[in-house]
Amino acid sequence: MVTGLSVGVCLSFVALLVVGTYSAAAGLLGGAGAGVAGAVGLAKGAVPAAYQPLVQKWGNLCPAINPALLAAQLYQESGWNPRAVSPADARGIAQFIPGTWAAHGVDGDSDGDRDIWDPADAIPSAASYDCELAKYVKDVPGDTTSNMLAAYNAGAYRVIRAGGVPAISETRNYVKIIRSLEQSFARPVGRVEPSRQAAAAISFAQSKLGTPYLWGGNGTPEQQGRFDCSGLTQAAYRTVGIELPRVANDQYNAGPHPSREELLPGDLVFFSDDLTNSRAIRHVGMYVGGGYMINAPFTGAVIRFDKIDTPDYFGATRVTEDGAKALPTELPGSA
Repeated sequence: MVTGLSVGVCLSFVALLVVGTYSAAAGLLGGAGAGVAGAVGLAKGAVPAAYQPLVQKWGNLCPAINPALLAAQLYQESGWNPRAVSPADARGIAQFIPGTWAAHGVDGDSDGDRDIWDPADAIPSAASYDCELAKYVKDVPGDTTSNMLAAYNAGAYRVIRAGGVPAISETRNYVKIIRSLEQSFARPVGRVEPSRQAAAAISFAQSKLGTPYLWGGNGTPEQQGRFDCSGLTQAAYRTVGIELPRVANDQYNAGPHPSREELLPGDLVFFSDDLTNSRAIRHVGMYVGGGYMINAPFTGAVIRFDKIDTPDYFGATRVTEDGAKALPTELPGSA
């Protein structure tokens, strides 16, 4: 059990870590962000290993798309579920409606058929359809990729008629979601901008030190204020107005991914037994500096500080408001 004295000592220790790390990072605020212009790499494990070669290959099919953008679309459409079916009868990992598939599905693996349920056909088809739409809107003013996404959602005619992304709230939201998710699937090409909400999120997590772990815990009065790992990180960022998904493997997609050497306090750090697949992530904590995190580790333990440098360390996410808002809460079917 963590005593009041030990908590106080730990808080002083972490305060020094946080202040020191933020002082070192102060010059980065307002600097270059994690834009994906020119980037075709995928963040570590962001795409399940079974699909990564397909996404990497077909994400470079035309200049309007890149692997991170294609990954963002597939994640938003199906959460990488090749058997997904939406209420609109959109099917498979790329969520094609059968009529759209009949017109635009391709035989990506050259096995003689076009199978809407087979990712080896559906992923190439999604890329091919994107590139086809990009050709339709290539002369429309504005960003070609955003116009292509708008055409994917609302149809090319509406984009052409509007002279860009049309003033349709669903369409504008769709474009914003995919462009935001693109940041979380791309391998950063520069330093990731520090989070401005991190200090307050850390403060909340620190206030829960010594609280017993509860599997499925959200910190409610009925649960006596107890948390599990992702419940704690969700509650910490909720205090600063950022709503994270409930489970750790979705929280990984809430922003860009700094390297181990670039970690700053407030970054979420993730752990998995499969270091190639973010969908297999099983634990999350909040980095506080100096190689330590605050986390709710397991049944029988309390919220505490632990080192992050373990063999199952998967990677990190710098949470952004747009990144969190972009994460899907249900399976749509817009193709």
